[in-house]
Amino acid sequence: MITQVRLLEKELVATDTMAFHFEKPAGFDYRAGQFGDITLLNPPRTDDEGNIRGFSLASAPFEDDLVMATRLRNSAFKLVLRDLPVHQMVSLDAPYGDFVLHRTQSTPAVFLIGGIGVTPVRSMIAQATHERTDHRLLLIHANRTPLDAPFRADFERLEDENPNFRYVLTVSEPPRDWQGEVGHIDEAMLRRHVDDLDAPAYYLSGPAGMVKAMRTLLVDADVNEDHIRTEEFSGY
Repeated sequence: MITQVRLLEKELVATDTMAFHFEKPAGFDYRAGQFGDITLLNPPRTDDEGNIRGFSLASAPFEDDLVMATRLRNSAFKLVLRDLPVHQMVSLDAPYGDFVLHRTQSTPAVFLIGGIGVTPVRSMIAQATHERTDHRLLLIHANRTPLDAPFRADFERLEDENPNFRYVLTVSEPPRDWQGEVGHIDEAMLRRHVDDLDAPAYYLSGPAGMVKAMRTLLVDADVNEDHIRTEEFSGY
């Protein structure tokens, strides 16, 4: 489905990370975790990377707006998007992708996520919480600092609302008063939070190098590769 959508709101959701709320078109249906392509219309600047980018839908299907988020950097696309006036139109081509929550509710889900790769996970967990599914959900989210973690407040709220969901934030540069996990996700950290590594379906999302490292971690821990799903974020 290709349509034009109106920007409703912009908000910072982490350090140098902005979420964009767009008006949801009538009849627009998608599954939590899917993505779409945004095209800027007549942008005031452009570069060799072009005027189209793919974004996961961070909003859940039950929510009123379509929300996408990105790390801000100095590409022409990101600068124009950052400065886009509220009520400006963009073109949306969506939905696409199969990085969605499995339907078998007796199978737990473990999300091993880096940084902005958490956007489709927010959609999946929010929708599962809204539908009160029986999925047991664990998100281990790796960031440099707590302030770099997109949608942290949302995940903490969802953890309060959903007894089947646990949110684990791990940081490589912890503040002095930090009491959570520290460092990169490794097998020891995974085993602290997952009793049976063979039981869950695993979802890996983030920069390509992080996704590759998480797949290697799981394979080295003898996890069945058929239980691993991935989504790589590049250029973010």
